Amino acid sequence: QVQLVQSGGGSVQAGGSLRLSCVPSVDTSSRYCMAWFRQTSEKEREGVAAIYTSIKTTYYGDSVKGRFTISHDNAKKTLYLQMNNLKPEDTGVYYCAASYSGCGRVWLKAGEYDSWGEGTLVTVSA
Repeated sequence: QVQLVQSGGGSVQAGGSLRLSCVPSVDTSSRYCMAWFRQTSEKEREGVAAIYTSIKTTYYGDSVKGRFTISHDNAKKTLYLQMNNLKPEDTGVYYCAASYSGCGRVWLKAGEYDSWGEGTLVTVSA
């Protein structure tokens, strides 16, 4: 397993921006599917975005397309999630996740990942 340390998050008004970071304990710049999930008390863990680090292919959930950007900085060995034009429905606990595999059709499935960050709360007020 990979240890994932998250930072960022917080509270913002609707329309604002936040950036989340996730630093893994190993070099994940090749052959890893790195992803962000979010969870609320009402919903199961939901896939937000993913990136296959070898070739930087990205995947997004329909609700965040055009507003969120996932990236992986190989030099800093850090995963980011830039969140713009935030909406109240984006509120939740955000988790980064890692899997030594491709992303493909399984990136939305939380069970495909074997390493998880501790979660960070994002609160968007109307």
